[in-house]
Amino acid sequence: MILNTELEYKGNLFPSKIIAYKKNLNVLSFTTENGVVLEVTVRRDSVLRFRYTTTGIFENDFSYAITKYASRGYNHLEVTEDENNYIITTAKLICHISKLDLRSSIYDAKDKSLICEDELGFHWEESYEFGGDVVKMSKTSHAGESYYGLGDKPVDNNLKGKRFENWVTDSYAYGRETDPIYKAIPFYTALHNKKSYGIFFDNTFRSFFDFCSERRNITSFWAHGGEMNYYFIYGPEMSDVVANYTDLTGKPHEMPALWTLGYHQCKWSYYPESNVKEITAKFRELEIPCDAIYLDIDYMEGFRCFTWSKEYFPDPKRMVKELADDGFKTIVIIDPGIKIDMDYSVFREGLEKDYFCKRADGPYMKGKVWPGECYFPDYTNPEVREWWSNLFQELVEDIGVKGVWNDMNEPAVMDVPGKTFPNDVRHDYDGNPCSHRKAHNVYGMQMARATYQGLKKFSYPKRPFVITRAAYSGTQRYTSSWTGDNVATWDHLTIANLQAQRMCMSGFSFIGSDIGGFAEQPNGELYARWIQLGVFHPFCRTHSSGDHGDQEPWAFGTTITDVVRKFIEIRYQLLPYLYTAFWRYAEEGIPILKSLVLYDQHDPQTHYRNDEFIFGEKILACPITAPNQKGRRMYFPLGKWYNFWNDELVKGGSEQWVDADLDSMPIFVKEGAIIPKYPIQQYVGEKTIDELILDVYYKEGKESSQVYEDATDGYDYIKGRYSLRDFKLSGKKNELIIQQHKSGKFVTTYKTFKLKLHGLPFKISKIEIDNVIIPLEKLKLNGNNTLTITKEFSELHIMA
Repeated sequence: MILNTELEYKGNLFPSKIIAYKKNLNVLSFTTENGVVLEVTVRRDSVLRFRYTTTGIFENDFSYAITKYASRGYNHLEVTEDENNYIITTAKLICHISKLDLRSSIYDAKDKSLICEDELGFHWEESYEFGGDVVKMSKTSHAGESYYGLGDKPVDNNLKGKRFENWVTDSYAYGRETDPIYKAIPFYTALHNKKSYGIFFDNTFRSFFDFCSERRNITSFWAHGGEMNYYFIYGPEMSDVVANYTDLTGKPHEMPALWTLGYHQCKWSYYPESNVKEITAKFRELEIPCDAIYLDIDYMEGFRCFTWSKEYFPDPKRMVKELADDGFKTIVIIDPGIKIDMDYSVFREGLEKDYFCKRADGPYMKGKVWPGECYFPDYTNPEVREWWSNLFQELVEDIGVKGVWNDMNEPAVMDVPGKTFPNDVRHDYDGNPCSHRKAHNVYGMQMARATYQGLKKFSYPKRPFVITRAAYSGTQRYTSSWTGDNVATWDHLTIANLQAQRMCMSGFSFIGSDIGGFAEQPNGELYARWIQLGVFHPFCRTHSSGDHGDQEPWAFGTTITDVVRKFIEIRYQLLPYLYTAFWRYAEEGIPILKSLVLYDQHDPQTHYRNDEFIFGEKILACPITAPNQKGRRMYFPLGKWYNFWNDELVKGGSEQWVDADLDSMPIFVKEGAIIPKYPIQQYVGEKTIDELILDVYYKEGKESSQVYEDATDGYDYIKGRYSLRDFKLSGKKNELIIQQHKSGKFVTTYKTFKLKLHGLPFKISKIEIDNVIIPLEKLKLNGNNTLTITKEFSELHIMA
């Protein structure tokens, strides 16, 4: 099809030929005969922004997703032209813009190979009902091309052949392939010919993605309003695509407090106070580590946010302190619906200040949620966010609550069609007034942002902790999240694994699922297997509706309790390892969980793997996802992997059977890894860390590892008061060398490392530390190849 005029094709309109071009620094504008303008912005050598308008005039350039801290700058930019194209060249990309119809083709600047090209390219359809356009983009899919990401979709990792909708939706008891659900993250990563690129469609209207579903070799995306505005991000490594997308939309504003990475217990609902105390006492009695206890909506007075039930919790400040004295941080739920009640100060103040959302013709948006009839704050108004943030003063600063959990913020409404706000509800949108069609997907994000601002203000000098159910791209800057109201089934255990991997691949690593399932009741085996998976998710929380029975670690008998304790203890031992992984995520945008394709895209066997994942940088995990299993087949990535339980060495590159009875799970450690461990604690801070355990896994060759530590809370780490240890391991047949380089001003409480050497192929006869031979008995060397050395060493030689 020749698209050289404004052509109607199945109701769509297309750009015509370019008649004007101009360049302003890194912004290139192309105008067509029929008034379409394409603006290409070179943000980085590997990141291009494409923005189209059909009217010749662009909207105000505003985005909730793009962070002001995103990296900018490029090494090279040159614009030339030939007979058919304008050619934009950077250090990494060559982009052709067709003079005939604005279609783009993007090539690798290094080898000139084609990465991505438009099929029909940009086209649009006028919206007679709402005004504006339905904006569309279609691109050619290459042979063997695969697609990943798109946030919280309960489907297999590889998205090829599927079609999705982005419209944040309360999806109670969703199932496999239910779409849409709670989050809208319009970013995907594509892979073909061993090269990866990503596309982030920054449009908050209801949007759609089709990955070769409607047409076999075509992928497309479109939205019911707004601009065609997307970012093209080139790797060629998938890990670089994800890191650059995370940089663009924002890394977490701070490290999480270490306790937030511990185990959390939640239920709808723990009340009254005596029930809460009973639960927390049982954790300590059974010595099952736990750092946080959650209060759901029943802690409130008539479900009114920022209130406490006088009947159930007569003295919340005392209770919260007593829980804290026993190592439990109290987390409370806060929903967006504010009960219509003139005797309720939050409602009255919001009404007086005109902070609630309104319908198009002026009435307030009214809807039924847990408290009954409610009004809803417009969190897209910065003045409302500031007001909302100040409401947390009593909860956090006075009572001592340590975290807030935002639920129902899709927004969910019980008594209206679509179970959310009608399209005509109006929003401020930070000075860009719009309807709910545009603001819906960011409503929960902006609520979480306002909550974060409040907790940061009143938790200071400690770090804030916020959890949200609804999210749009960029929400990871403020908050953690979970995958919503899942179900206690084996299939949902599989889905939870997929969702966590996909969220991490979509820039949002602080993620977990409701362990055991929110709806219905797991049996003991399912709960144990879910705990085994959950301890390897960045956010680790059991949560259930309570409608079907108890779901605490001891609810299924002593055998299951022992399995659950064992794995939660592993979680606590691995906290310094997880904290280090989180530091890399916060610093560099590197996902905490990595699907195998993200770990090694060059191995085609990884492109359709779902169950296996890399936890941090060095640990391979694979959950058991079916009942009555005593093991499973799993794929091992290239390299060699030590069995976590028995040190058996497995060569990767094939699928193999792994034994894993109920008290076990397939866990493997990459050869050459140095894994830091803490002693088992009942909660973070219970013990002073007197010695850091380093599990060292022998490798003939070289490997590097890191350990990041700080005060575990507060902001001193920003001033350089952190400890970063870079370890270089070099193994030979008769020698193992470990070099350490330390940076940062934080002084750890421990003075020694306990090294546990795994897989050493020789018997130790001599050890040299910083060129001095040390007697073996002084290092407490034992038959298990365990030795104790000073933490300050620079070079350790272990010799046969």
